[in-house]
Amino acid sequence: MFNLTSLNLNGIRSATTKGLEAWVAQSAPDCICVQEVKAQAADVAGRFETLAGLRGHYHFAEKKGYAGTAVFTRHEPSDVRAGFDGGEFDTEGRYTELRFDTPRRKLSIISVYFPSGSSGPERQEAKYRFLAAFLPHLVSLKAEREFILCGDVNIAHTQNDLKNWRSNQKNSGFLPEERAWMSHLLSDDVGLIDVYRRLQPDTTDACYTWWSNRGQAWANNVGWRLDYHLATPATAALARTESIYKAQRFSDHAPITIGYDMTL
Repeated sequence: MFNLTSLNLNGIRSATTKGLEAWVAQSAPDCICVQEVKAQAADVAGRFETLAGLRGHYHFAEKKGYAGTAVFTRHEPSDVRAGFDGGEFDTEGRYTELRFDTPRRKLSIISVYFPSGSSGPERQEAKYRFLAAFLPHLVSLKAEREFILCGDVNIAHTQNDLKNWRSNQKNSGFLPEERAWMSHLLSDDVGLIDVYRRLQPDTTDACYTWWSNRGQAWANNVGWRLDYHLATPATAALARTESIYKAQRFSDHAPITIGYDMTL
């Protein structure tokens, strides 16, 4: 079984002070895709090249203390790609792709941090630009290889994916345009699979992966499902198990782990 975890760290330095490394050592995933590293190369050197024995491959943001992604793995990749198109979002460190290609198979494990639009109209427009730029990349990638994209997508797709859907219909993360983008991604036209929903099509309260730090959101489980495994169909069909770990809090997100009946 290949166990793959995704987690928005809200800062690698912060998360590791809250027991993250011990949990990774105990849970022993094959790979962990992380988002919002909030660090640069100098911060990582001598400290975060590895995480509980898994080697990290990073895509840093140019802006200090902002965004950034990484994939930690116990298997050596055949190639590493940092960034997806050389455009404005690659300067924000939002895309790390590890390729594990063999003569018989092309496979990528990808960590992606989608922009949030919650801070205001300017960032929401940036989010729409990201979605427009990112879709054709995924389409072209799917045409040539299998992949699992893990990440904080910053979109709750359906009413089942957040607690208070009625009051959030005009808020970033649950806007009609964002949800339509996800629907298109998962439609036959594009053909990616929401792996968690393949395994758990009907969960509501149990599916959340993010809780606001405001009020009593965590205590009352007023959450959103923002963290996904999105995969090509043949690889998604190998998914067997899922878990969202909530016994400890390393950030405002919970780790989601899916077990795939495959090896790298």
